[in-house]
Amino acid sequence: MRPELLKGHLDALLLAVLEHGPRHGYAVIETLRTDSGGALDLPTGTVYPALHRLERAGLIASNWETVGGRRRRGYHLTPAGEAVLGEQRAVWDQFATAVTAVLARRPWPATA
Repeated sequence: MRPELLKGHLDALLLAVLEHGPRHGYAVIETLRTDSGGALDLPTGTVYPALHRLERAGLIASNWETVGGRRRRGYHLTPAGEAVLGEQRAVWDQFATAVTAVLARRPWPATA
C-alpha cells in the first residue's frame, strides 16, 4: 500500500489496535500487518514516532515491562484516546461512504 494513502489515518489505526488491549510497539506493527492481510506493513520509523506523538497528546500512555528478560514499552489507550477513536471512526465512516459512492458510482446514502 502506498504510504501517502495512510496520511490522516495512521493515528486512528494505531488507536484501534490498542483498543483491544495493551501492546508493545512491535506487537502494534504485527497486529496492523496481520489484521490488514499484509497490506499495512509499516516500518518502525513510521509507527514508533506516531506512538510517541499520541502519547504526548495524551491519547495513549505507556509503561515499561520486562518480558523474557527484555525491557519493552507497553502502550494502552487512555479515556481521551477512546473518545478520539470514536470520533475518528465516525469521520472514517463518512469518508469511506463518500469515496465508495463516487468510485463505485453508487448514490450517496439517504440521511434520515
